[in-house]
Amino acid sequence: MTSPPCTHRFLTLRRAGIGLALVGTIAVLSACASPPVEDYAQERPALDLRQYFNGPLTAHGMFTDRQGKVVKRFTVHMTGRWTGNDGVLEEHFVYSDGTTQERTWHIQYLGEGRYSGQAGDVVGPATGQAAGNALHWNYVLALPVNGRVWNVRMDDWMYLMDGRTMLNRTAMSKFGIHLGDLTIAFTKEPG
Repeated sequence: MTSPPCTHRFLTLRRAGIGLALVGTIAVLSACASPPVEDYAQERPALDLRQYFNGPLTAHGMFTDRQGKVVKRFTVHMTGRWTGNDGVLEEHFVYSDGTTQERTWHIQYLGEGRYSGQAGDVVGPATGQAAGNALHWNYVLALPVNGRVWNVRMDDWMYLMDGRTMLNRTAMSKFGIHLGDLTIAFTKEPG
């Protein structure tokens, strides 16, 4: 005896719904998987963006897709300046395909290791919390892709290694789905 077609369609839709619910649950749980920034409170040297992003810096980075393949490499020349707790970080990107991009961050130190920031291609405020040698920075980037603009969540972790070197790892996602990662090495110019 076979099931009527409507029963088969119902079971197929039910399985699809369960599958989507499972994917959504995994996405939500993986978004909560970061350690608290306070875990780094005892790590040295202590990171203060007002000191590190003050003056000229150079960074080298790459974007890897979710399979780990390097999709794009880049160099960034930056200049930061601070007046009290208000900072400006000017970034000039040169990508491996020859394209360039400019971004200017306006960053504010809010006290107790907290920062907020804005940039022209950032949707809403960026928020960050520093502890020890680490900064956890979150924002939504309006990212141009093939003639369209995607609002991509950036989950950014920066780690100060010494007085000149900082490493950055960023997980990029949309709708809770991991798109890829950015890896960046910053070098503060002497002086």
